[in-house]
Amino acid sequence: MSRLRLALWPLLLTACQVQAPSAPSVDEAVSDDVSDEEPVEEAEDEAPVEEEDETPDEEEHEEEHEEETEDETEESGLSDFELCFEEIMSDDPEAEPGPNYDQFSPVIGTHCAGTDHQDIADVERVVFLGDSVTVGTPPTADGEMYRNILAGELAGRFGLDEPDWLWQGINLFEGTSYSMESGDFAHCAEWGARTDDLMQDGDQVLDCFPIDSRDEVTLVVMTVGGNDLASLTKGFIEGKSHDELWSQTEEFTGLLRETLEWITEPGQFENGVYVVFTNLYEFTDATGDVTACPVAGLAGFGEAVTDPALEEMVIWSTEEYMSMATDTGTDMLFLLESFCGHGYNYDDPDGRCYRGADAELWFDLTCTHPNPTGHAQIADMVMAVVEE
Repeated sequence: MSRLRLALWPLLLTACQVQAPSAPSVDEAVSDDVSDEEPVEEAEDEAPVEEEDETPDEEEHEEEHEEETEDETEESGLSDFELCFEEIMSDDPEAEPGPNYDQFSPVIGTHCAGTDHQDIADVERVVFLGDSVTVGTPPTADGEMYRNILAGELAGRFGLDEPDWLWQGINLFEGTSYSMESGDFAHCAEWGARTDDLMQDGDQVLDCFPIDSRDEVTLVVMTVGGNDLASLTKGFIEGKSHDELWSQTEEFTGLLRETLEWITEPGQFENGVYVVFTNLYEFTDATGDVTACPVAGLAGFGEAVTDPALEEMVIWSTEEYMSMATDTGTDMLFLLESFCGHGYNYDDPDGRCYRGADAELWFDLTCTHPNPTGHAQIADMVMAVVEE
């Protein structure tokens, strides 16, 4: 069986975060299929056909899809996750190994945007946590940042009060938004944030979850971990021992796990809480060529660390993200896999992640942050997970 393989080490350099024929791509799956079948006309001398007999209900559709997916999996020998990303799989034994998510038995959404562990409903409050991907960065305009796009879509879906322009804007001096609370939305993400800024050394969680707000059904959306990986890379460059660096890796992933466990602890949110967080992406399209980004030097990307221990730590931490999602019953977005083919080698027809002549770049001139198209894709991915 082929194994999904991606060159993960460029993730370590990120300073601010960061179709298969048998399965839909993220872009295809954000809207439901619409049937054009004509209604059955009633015969004069016959009893009318009952509506429920004409069209299967939602449960029947879901059961049929599950049966079809099981059949596809059996025929191909691939897991649901591999079916989603068969296009970027590799049989090359020399290719860099990617994360093995199947060991945690996740439930993969039919949309292929992420997992499907939660039935998200009746949301009353939305909270954004994490780093600069969530805050947003110039040159992307406020209205094009994923958290603001998402705020509008979630407000419409759940009947929430939208945030104002202060909440949507960026305070360039503080690296966060001008206001933390507006409407039914809160935002505590900040530029440069690491997992220790969630609860240990920072106050993102405590600031965004005051006790008097915990009786509301809450949806948490989060991007975090890229700055921790950047720090890990710096440790290799500085010559820290492998023991020290493994300890650092286990610590930063452990801090994210502690945050997820705190949020999902029974009774913490008496009426319910949901969490959608992302894994980590990279901009080289699994090539490791950081120079593909025109301003890589200015963005701080030098020669890559070649110590194989670095790859082991990155793969382990990426797998830990999925482990957290399955253990806490939360959902993880597949940013690493979905953005592969939309980085700075997106137009290379010989590239492993090449998605065709119509593929677009999803990263901005900083190399690591999403451009407006990338932000729109993240918003679509979150909504796909929310709606399934």
